Amino acid sequence: MVKFLNFFSSDLGIDLGTANTCVYVRGKGVVLMEPSIVAINTTTKQIVAVGEEAKRMLGKTPSNIIAMRPMRDGVIADFEACEAMLRYFIMKVKTHKHRFVIPPRIIISVPSGITSVERRAVRETALKAGARTVRLVEEPMAAAIGVGLPVGEPSGSFILDIGGGTTEMAVISLGGIVLTKSLRVAGNEMDEAIIEYLKKKYNLLIGERTAEEIKIKIGSAFPLQEELEMEVHGRSLVEGLPKVVKINSIEIREALKDTLNEILNAVRDILEETPPELSSDLIDKGLVIAGGGALLRGIDKLIASETKLPVKVADDPLTAVVRGTGIMLEEDTYFRQIPQE
Repeated sequence: MVKFLNFFSSDLGIDLGTANTCVYVRGKGVVLMEPSIVAINTTTKQIVAVGEEAKRMLGKTPSNIIAMRPMRDGVIADFEACEAMLRYFIMKVKTHKHRFVIPPRIIISVPSGITSVERRAVRETALKAGARTVRLVEEPMAAAIGVGLPVGEPSGSFILDIGGGTTEMAVISLGGIVLTKSLRVAGNEMDEAIIEYLKKKYNLLIGERTAEEIKIKIGSAFPLQEELEMEVHGRSLVEGLPKVVKINSIEIREALKDTLNEILNAVRDILEETPPELSSDLIDKGLVIAGGGALLRGIDKLIASETKLPVKVADDPLTAVVRGTGIMLEEDTYFRQIPQE
């Protein structure tokens, strides 16, 4: 009976991120990646937009509509909005191939540092959004599987996943997490650091979308061969009028320094606590960076220079976690190892 239900359902792997939500459909691969943003009409309490459409509304809505992120620091901040967002994404990827639609089994990645109450909140939200069963997997494990690290072997593998709300890192061996650390410092904090830097240096107020654009276009963690620059539009804090300033990648690197140092210190802490036998494995294998933060220019060079280890950026780092949940769906040996909540 269970195999019959599984055959007629479209099981999903979901990376429920602070910045983006990615969905993997069993047998089809990654089919959706949209911002984790919901626009709500505060008068009627109705959902106006979700995902890409809602992101375009950030900072531009009338007083009766708010565009918000239901996830904060990797956990649910607004249950109703998160349920509506999950329901929207599930309906968007739903297959109509079969006459009778069976609710899907869902694997959801969660930060390794969340509490049992937060885990239960994620599970119940997914069940309300239409899941048949829900299993939760820690993000570092999903990311390690997604990037192809040999997690089942008796050797150490180091994964660093820099997302929007959290930075997850872990040393993995024999199919289990030996050491892990979860920081609520990641891409969003980088955006906030850029906002604060421009506010202090240029008396220029910019929004979250502009800060993210700056980070993507000229952000870097390590000196570049050719430094970049761009014009930034915002509002003058002195005159209250629109203002344009020209900034460069050296300034943005300065703005990001403290946030990157927090991540580096956490990596050093994990390496100091790693058992000697696993440390010797890391000398040759190094560590792999996944998540949106892996796309920051030179972050691999910065970590390599500080740790003296080989550092590699994963292929397609944005989908590493959701691809890991997908592999767990496709291979029963992995699925059976995920504990039921």
